[in-house]
This record gives sequence, C-alpha cells and structure tokens, in this order.
Amino acid sequence: MHVQEWLDTVPAAAVYAVVGLVIGLESLGIPLPGEIILVSAALLSSQHGGVDPLVLGACASAGAVIGDSIGYAIGRKGGRPLLAWLGGKFPRHFSEGHIATAERSFQKWGMWAVFFGRFVALLRIFAGPLAGVLRMPYWKFLIANVLGGIVWAGGTTAVIYYVGVVAESWLKRFSWLGLVVAVGIGVASMLVLKRKAKRAVPEQVAAAGPEPAPAAD
Repeated sequence: MHVQEWLDTVPAAAVYAVVGLVIGLESLGIPLPGEIILVSAALLSSQHGGVDPLVLGACASAGAVIGDSIGYAIGRKGGRPLLAWLGGKFPRHFSEGHIATAERSFQKWGMWAVFFGRFVALLRIFAGPLAGVLRMPYWKFLIANVLGGIVWAGGTTAVIYYVGVVAESWLKRFSWLGLVVAVGIGVASMLVLKRKAKRAVPEQVAAAGPEPAPAAD
C-alpha cells in the first residue's frame, strides 16, 4: 500500500505521531524514509480536513530536533567505535566513504553542516551522531539543529501543502486532460535533465585531462 494511502486510513493523531517518530528516528541515525513520510503526510493534509498542516509541521520539527539531539548525545558518548558499529549494521548508509564525505563537510562548514545537512538525505542521518563524535560544542549544534529542523520540516510541510491545494484546484478545473499534460511535461523535463547529466560527466573527465605519470626513481 502507498504511504499516503496508509496514512489516510489512520486517525489524524496517529499521522502526527508517525511523522514525528519516523523523522525523529531518522535524525537519531537510523536510516528511515523520513522525507517520504513527511511529504506524503503534507500532501494528505492538503486533501484531508482532519490533518492540520500547522500541527503536522510542529510535530515534524519536534521530531527532527529531538532526534538530532539524542543522536548527538549518543555520538558524543559512543565516539568512533559507534560509527564502526553502525557501518557493520547499515553498510549501505554508514560505509567508510559516506562517513568520510560527511566528516569533510563538518570540518569545512562546522555548524552550517548541521543546518544544511537537514536538507540532504545522507547528512540528515549523520548530522546528530557525527556532531557528537567530532565533539562540536553543544550550543553551536543546538542552534543549527533547531533552525535546520524548523526550516526543513516546517518549510517542506508548507510547500507541499500549498502545492497540493493548488494542484487539486487546478485538476478540478481542467480535469484529466490537465493531469496528462502535467505528467507529460514532468517526464519530458526529467529525460532532458538526465541526458544533460550524462553529457556533463564525459566533459568533466575530458577537462580534467589524463592523470600524470608517476615520477621515475
């Protein structure tokens, strides 16, 4: 069953609880589809009068902030052995390469990595635990955590809610013909972007040039 269809079968209070819990666990460091749950719930709120988008955004924000804070505490106590343990349990998400990428982001951007990491799937899972492992000052982490959680969760809820309201009104006006046209435009745009991305990779490799030969002894 689709996520939105399942959410539509449970009471509004359960929707709020599920969204807050899943986002909180994801922020804590457990790989879960928090963004998918949030988007589905926000879209549902635009079509279901029983789900209040303000309450939904508040629950999502609370889950994000609390989950990240718990992840920070666990990371600070567990240290690097924790990352090694997570790599063994979730090798797809906590591989050495992913951890190294996230660590470089933290070293370069500091507390801003926590803020902007909320908008990136990989960093959203790492932010709390890694900030604790790297012993980022808690006051810096807390500021970035609260601001990032509110902007990401509240902003995503608001955008998806209003897009859903406008889309529903538009579809009522133009019926299924409008839907077909909209889907066609979306698919065409995706194919164009995919083709451009494939072309960009060889161009970047060519621009980089051949690797220098190793110096002779």
